[in-house]
Amino acid sequence: MFKLGCASRACVQNEILSGLTVALALVPEAVAFAFVAGVEPLVGLYAAFMVGLLAAIFGGRPGMISGATGAMAVVMVALVAEHGVEYLFAAVVLTGLIQMGAGVLRLGKFIRIVPYPVMLGFVNGLAIVIFLAQLQHFQVTTPEGVSEWLGGDALLIFAGLVVLTMLIIHYLPKLTGSFPAALAAIIVVSVLVLGLNLETVTVGDLASIKGSLPAFHIPSVPFNLETLVIILPYSLILAAVGLIESLLTLSLIDEVTNTRGRGNRECMGQGIANTVTGFFGGMGGCAMIGQSMINVNSGGRKRLSGVAAALFLLIFILFASPLIERIPMAALVGVMFVVVVATFEWSSLRIMGKIPATDAFVLILVSAVTVMTDLAVAVVVGVIVSALVFAWEHAKHINIRSYDDENGSRVHELNGPLFFGSVKNFLELFDAEDDPDDVIIEFQNSRVADHSAIEAIDTLAERYIKAGKTLHLRHLNEDCRQLLRKAGDLVEVNVLEDPRYRVADDQMA
Repeated sequence: MFKLGCASRACVQNEILSGLTVALALVPEAVAFAFVAGVEPLVGLYAAFMVGLLAAIFGGRPGMISGATGAMAVVMVALVAEHGVEYLFAAVVLTGLIQMGAGVLRLGKFIRIVPYPVMLGFVNGLAIVIFLAQLQHFQVTTPEGVSEWLGGDALLIFAGLVVLTMLIIHYLPKLTGSFPAALAAIIVVSVLVLGLNLETVTVGDLASIKGSLPAFHIPSVPFNLETLVIILPYSLILAAVGLIESLLTLSLIDEVTNTRGRGNRECMGQGIANTVTGFFGGMGGCAMIGQSMINVNSGGRKRLSGVAAALFLLIFILFASPLIERIPMAALVGVMFVVVVATFEWSSLRIMGKIPATDAFVLILVSAVTVMTDLAVAVVVGVIVSALVFAWEHAKHINIRSYDDENGSRVHELNGPLFFGSVKNFLELFDAEDDPDDVIIEFQNSRVADHSAIEAIDTLAERYIKAGKTLHLRHLNEDCRQLLRKAGDLVEVNVLEDPRYRVADDQMA
């Protein structure tokens, strides 16, 4: 569990440098998300350190970076504003416990039900969100507290440094792969700004990152039912948002690295990280797709890179804050713009006209909802819409092939699943008045899927009884028979002699 994954000196060097690159990018993100949540910058930085460290050690995806995130920060705002930061710490502890429960129950496997168009929409929407988040750095706050766009020389300097950062990241790997391009770009741009004494926004202009070691602290809240009622709704939402974002990021990193993470272990890792963070004054967090992409693109594929990023961040907080605060924001914005380009699935634009219209709609819908609300809502909406589209399409596939057997019985061979979406079409396939006295519905190529299907069979049986005819069901598989047995007296029609669920179940060879 605790192996950091490197067997060679070159690997260790690469992982540590990747971690350093990620740590530099984590600083402004953690500070910004702390402001979003309405807490002090150090609360965000402590979360980035502790969640990043513990998720890297205990999580299920080596190379994935975790920390304070905007998706979770927006959920925390109301809790902090109404009840204070101590209730936030308690909610984060409970969030972690819920996430560990999800890991114990092995709920991480349900990420597999997320359709590919939803994944594409999630990735594209997230790339847009990351891009839009960087635009705030092109603004300056006036003494009156009004935000204005940069102009004149300030805009030219800032934009020029952003472009220079992106060019270094793009072209340096063509010359050498021994040093992370993003880290090299940050160093070069920082030296250039300091050497030429250029006037531009730095990390220190956002907030001071100097602090001490996080200390163990039991949240100062009443330990009673009232407190639980207050924090439980927030904890449930935070746990869901954190796991959805983490597991989707895990799937994306799996695809990029052509490896496979462990979803259930990631649930446990995120839970451990948030529980501990809540006891050490952090705001909680989850996987960060932007920083994870920086790490992977810099060559970080092992647990060591995540551990190194967290430890470097702690070093910045304790010892190197004056140096880190002088890094120009333009360099970090340039790094994030490169992440945007790498994250966005440009191939989705080319295939838009070649995939089913419903898939294209889901892709665009998830992207839009991601930008307008948050990732968790977008994914849930995408899965629901995809499921409804699937049900609608399969509802149209049900049909019958009818013939008379050697005993004179009319056999209706049913094809397609019988479920809530197809029951209306199913009932329209049969005409009790025109059928002979003995009718068999052959289920060899069909399946009774839910209670709606049982009710449809019951309704059809009533029609045949009223017409004075007998209905048999044949070749139901074991799952279908079990479903009918569980229905019991819900199926009231006494079609044949079976006293248990009263719809004939002829188990013929």
